[in-house]
Amino acid sequence: MNRIDKRALVDDLREQLARDIAVLTQAALSTREAATHEDSKPENDKDTRAIEAGYLAGAQAERVRDLEKTNNVLGMMALRAFGASDPIGLSALIEVECDDHRTTYFLAATGGGMRGRARGSELEVQVITPQSPMGQKLLGQTEGESFELTVQRKMRQYEITGVQ
Repeated sequence: MNRIDKRALVDDLREQLARDIAVLTQAALSTREAATHEDSKPENDKDTRAIEAGYLAGAQAERVRDLEKTNNVLGMMALRAFGASDPIGLSALIEVECDDHRTTYFLAATGGGMRGRARGSELEVQVITPQSPMGQKLLGQTEGESFELTVQRKMRQYEITGVQ
């Protein structure tokens, strides 16, 4: 497994989050303005445009809060080094092989589904959480161990080929 700078990976993830937060914050403000603008006043008792825009603005603001929380958690996350015999835990980078295909995961408390790269690395890393099926299987395992996981209704065999 190629060495990956975990701090650079986390920085990349946080930069992505900062961009998403900025875009969603602007969208929420625009939607709120649209909901409260005088042109949005209902034309009759069936006109719900302003109410719907208000709900959308609230949902966008909630998403911004979720992203900010993820950004803060990643920023405060302790990054530790793992060896081949260390049980996998938070902040582990794990290389997994299935059907001759290798995937690298970063186990974090939040941010599941995100993908990032450390500066200077071509390798894309996927963030998983301990709550995900893959995260549950990996927790506590060590390099060289194998496990099975059902993905898209098909049982697959995985081998942990690297941990850092």
